[in-house]
Amino acid sequence: MKNRQVLQPITQESTPSLIAAQLRRHISNGTLAPGAQLVEMDIARELGVSRGPVREAIQRLTQEGILVSIRNKGVFVAEFGEDDLRDVYEARTAIEKAAAGMLLSGDYFHGGEELLGCVARMEEARVSGDPAAMTKADRAFHERLVEMAGSPRLSRMHTTLLAETRMCLNRFDGRYEDESVRVVEHRGLAEALREGKRDLVAERLDAHKVDALARLLPVDQRSVEAAS
Repeated sequence: MKNRQVLQPITQESTPSLIAAQLRRHISNGTLAPGAQLVEMDIARELGVSRGPVREAIQRLTQEGILVSIRNKGVFVAEFGEDDLRDVYEARTAIEKAAAGMLLSGDYFHGGEELLGCVARMEEARVSGDPAAMTKADRAFHERLVEMAGSPRLSRMHTTLLAETRMCLNRFDGRYEDESVRVVEHRGLAEALREGKRDLVAERLDAHKVDALARLLPVDQRSVEAAS
């Protein structure tokens, strides 16, 4: 107990934060599709709140890049192309590398053990053939990796990038042909972290990014990149 912080501080979230989180969730899972328009008054009525916190939530998501404001037209869910996809994964990998580096300066063994728990849940989902549970455990792995670094700023940026990742996945629909590969990738990363192997952690995060882009980008686009 003396060497580990088990309990986490309790924080009270503001109404705009709660609304932004709900909108972000619906955008990332595709309930609010790319290009869909968000009407402040309609959202306020549906949530049973005034327009003020809805306006602030929309402004936050616009600043994050999840929503786009078009003059004289309104606010819309952002649409992602191939360049956006690459940029999202580059940025996400950079943040996860930074978080891993901070964790490797602390209690990396228990951090790796906790991530292996996420991997175990991924394996359970794979065996039971539950893709939703697999995706949830995958997301939890990356969320927890960054959370354990203890940097609120990294966590805030990462939350936005995870939402953008889901938007990209909805757009490009790249899937693992064999979900066991997904489990192996994450297990290897968790084990490298648990063993304190800094270079190997960075190498496996890069490999995870490359694998994701290889699955998501069209074959002809990958060929162009390889030739350049």
